[in-house]
Amino acid sequence: MNILVKNEGDLNLAASELLKFAENVKTFLFEGDMGAGKTTLIKSICSELGMMEMASSPTYSIVNEYEYPGGKIYHFDFFRIKTQNEAHDIGFEEYLASGDFCFIEWPQNIPDLWPQHYVKITISEAEGGLRNIKVLRI
Repeated sequence: MNILVKNEGDLNLAASELLKFAENVKTFLFEGDMGAGKTTLIKSICSELGMMEMASSPTYSIVNEYEYPGGKIYHFDFFRIKTQNEAHDIGFEEYLASGDFCFIEWPQNIPDLWPQHYVKITISEAEGGLRNIKVLRI
């Protein structure tokens, strides 16, 4: 599936489409260059799930935990980790096994820890400042 986003106003619709496309899969891997809009899209998905607080980037904390009406959301940012052991040390596998939503930025830094089933989202810049969101369910 591909979604073309013209502006931030389109993100709520994109988030709704992503959640429908995911069906029962709750692990999302977000790839894209720095500043591509990964965190901004995650904020929209959290809002679409009914989360009342504002999501923020976990760049320094590695993981942020949020509550929404259906349970918990774990938002990871693995940009700063140097080895996959750092993800293991924070209990990453336990988060994945929780059955809660896991949104993972910079998953390419933990390639051996990806779950068997996930939604992969790749955000890239398109012509005219648009964003192209490519979505695969694996």
